[in-house]
Amino acid sequence: MKQDYEYIVLGLGGFGSAAAYWLARRAGTEVLGLEQFELGHVRGESQDHSRIIRLSYHATHYVELAKHAFAAWAELERDSGEQLVLRTGGLDLGPRVSAIPLSSYADSMDAAGVRYERLDAGEIMRRWPQWRLTDNIHGLFQEQSGIAMAARGNAAHVRMAREHGATLLDRTPVESIRHLNGEVEVVAGGAAYRGRRLVIAAGAWSNRALEQLEIRLPLRVTKEQVTYFASPRLADFQPDRFPIWIWMDEPCFYGFPAFGEPGPKVGQDAGGQEVTADTRTFDVDQPARDRVLRFLERYLPSALGPVIYTKTCLYTLTPDRDFVIDTVPGRPEIAVAIGGGHGFKFASLVGRILSELAIDGRTARDLSPFRLARPIMQLENPPTNYMV
Repeated sequence: MKQDYEYIVLGLGGFGSAAAYWLARRAGTEVLGLEQFELGHVRGESQDHSRIIRLSYHATHYVELAKHAFAAWAELERDSGEQLVLRTGGLDLGPRVSAIPLSSYADSMDAAGVRYERLDAGEIMRRWPQWRLTDNIHGLFQEQSGIAMAARGNAAHVRMAREHGATLLDRTPVESIRHLNGEVEVVAGGAAYRGRRLVIAAGAWSNRALEQLEIRLPLRVTKEQVTYFASPRLADFQPDRFPIWIWMDEPCFYGFPAFGEPGPKVGQDAGGQEVTADTRTFDVDQPARDRVLRFLERYLPSALGPVIYTKTCLYTLTPDRDFVIDTVPGRPEIAVAIGGGHGFKFASLVGRILSELAIDGRTARDLSPFRLARPIMQLENPPTNYMV
């Protein structure tokens, strides 16, 4: 078993599997990926059938990043020979006076040259009569948005990383990380591996890895959930008839047309309870599901039907909910990425950026909003803002 590599990746979820793939495209057999659980496990943040992918964002740098995210997924689709993004269009909607004003999304898309439509409640219901809205509701529709196929995308990254020569080991928990003369030694699964560069994409386990580098970030891990409903009007919720959507208010809800299961999927964003990655349960949060049910009863009643199932996942939240994508200060041989509970749409692009940081020591993307050492990340009890 080879134990010396140029590049080692810790964690093979959304970001980590993507980093292994993009590294292997350039470095082949010099890439090692380590996953503490089985590949495709459901303990983290990046599985299930679907995640939202969109160009509508509250800040221009995210809109620009999302453009490149679409391009990265398209490159993986060409390489793997399978579809990983399904365009459905995307609808942001909510009250004209709300906790999440649509104006910032419109302004950001305007600045980035992204086309969209402004819709009043009547036009939304004309296009999608599934909605039941009052006159104070308005929306933005952006036609390029849709579904990023989460589990399929992760599997494609893993498969293609191996095809390009990477060694990926699952059920191999990391025991220690230490520096050795400008390189990094990782002990995992009872074996010591040495690499010139290390990528940490550990999600909810990020602080466990970073603490070995004497770093602890103010991260908050929450258990979130989504519910699939067996709508009696299933035909009305097919991807060619109903878009992905986000309700822009507090609480914030989001949903999908039927994809992967025979019914639409709906959840509340950042509405879960704080947990730890090791002690979380997979039990249904009934109050959170009740909030979803009340929202659907009021605004989208035809989506309701018997519960198919409720699925849990984790968010790893930074206080400002911006990503961490950076090299460790003073340790340029170690790169870190944390997705803030909204990162999957960017996963392939973030993997590409991590590969560039590892191989080239730089990237063309502007990472200034995502620095590990930005001021809010240095506070012990920082203020939080989870609206994205």
